[in-house]
Amino acid sequence: MKRAILNIVAMSLAAGGAGSAVSVQAADWSDTSIGYRTGKRFAEPFNANDIRKDIIQLNHVSGYKYGTNFANLDVLLSDKTDPSSKGASSGAQEFYLVYRHTLEWGKVGGTPLRFGPLRDAGLTLGFDVNTKNDAGYNSKKRMVVAGPTFMFDVPGMLNVGIYGLWESNAPYSSFTGIATPRYRYDTHPMLGVVWAFPLASNRLSFEGYANVIGAKGKNEFGRDTATETNIDMQLMLDVGVLFDAKHKRFRAGVAYQYWKNKFGNDSRTIPGATARTPMIKAQYHF
Repeated sequence: MKRAILNIVAMSLAAGGAGSAVSVQAADWSDTSIGYRTGKRFAEPFNANDIRKDIIQLNHVSGYKYGTNFANLDVLLSDKTDPSSKGASSGAQEFYLVYRHTLEWGKVGGTPLRFGPLRDAGLTLGFDVNTKNDAGYNSKKRMVVAGPTFMFDVPGMLNVGIYGLWESNAPYSSFTGIATPRYRYDTHPMLGVVWAFPLASNRLSFEGYANVIGAKGKNEFGRDTATETNIDMQLMLDVGVLFDAKHKRFRAGVAYQYWKNKFGNDSRTIPGATARTPMIKAQYHF
């Protein structure tokens, strides 16, 4: 687990370093934040119990001459209902890193690709990496993401992407003691929507993402996978203005996640494969 954590941190630093290098070359804007959210109704496939998780989030987004960079690292700490190993009384720990880079048509070519409600379009490339030390699966996900992103001309932000996903995993079961060689799923599609809409004179913001991920063939255990739906949304208030802090320095609010057929597991036959999780969240922007 220690080596896996070091790998995640190294990749996170590499992603951040790439973004920093770009920013030094031609920085337009950037935003870096640390956040905390918690909820008591998280779910994991093959676990019928509600799980409490405390999540620490490191987030960076920036724009430069040719596009944008996005990096997010979640550190997810489960309670004992999602144990760290067989028979353990401590909860599992997970590190999940996402990186995306979007080359924007208008920035590269000089003229935005405007059509109807479209503001511009771009090509997005990136990856997901995770590691988790739970009792049953011990995920070691690796995934490459690529495809077009369409930016809509709305107050705030609305981006819609159509992506190809190239995903693999190499889990280890502490129940059976069997390590599965790295297994590559079928290439599969994802429709991804990201939004951030300002409300109440910019003091409130309705934000989130929604991913519909196609089935990825049979998993490493020979089971058919199912289409995933993952919606994560939040209503955040700029509470820093109550203390004369800089605009959007401190934010707090409520969040909700709906995740059906989590990781491609069919909720019709597998317990814990669908999560309906209310959360509270706080965030500090540097």
